[in-house]
Amino acid sequence: MSHVFRGQEYAGSHEEDDKKVRRREKNRVAAQRSRKKQTQKADKLHEEYESLEQENTSLKKEIGKLTDEMKHLSEVLKDHEKICPLLHCTMNFVTVPRPDALSSCLPR
Repeated sequence: MSHVFRGQEYAGSHEEDDKKVRRREKNRVAAQRSRKKQTQKADKLHEEYESLEQENTSLKKEIGKLTDEMKHLSEVLKDHEKICPLLHCTMNFVTVPRPDALSSCLPR
C-alpha cells in the first residue's frame, strides 16, 4: 500500500506497513500463547477439582465408618458399665482399684 505525496511515492509507507504486519503477527502469537496458558491453567484446576472430589468422597466414607465404630464402642461401654465392679464400688474414693475387681473388668 504505497502512497503518493505530491507526485512522489512516500517511502515511509512500506516501512509502516511492514511494522504493522510484524506487530500484528507478534500480537497474534502472544494472544495464542495467552490462550494456551489459560487453557492449561483451566485443565490443571479441573484435575485438582477431580482429585479433591475423590478425597472428599473417601473422607466421607471414613467418617461414616468411624461414626459406626464409635456407636458400637459406646454400646459396648454402656453394656460394660452395667456390670463393672469398679463403677459400683461403695468405696469409690480409693484411687487404686483392687486387683481382683480390675481383673473381672478386663477382657479374657
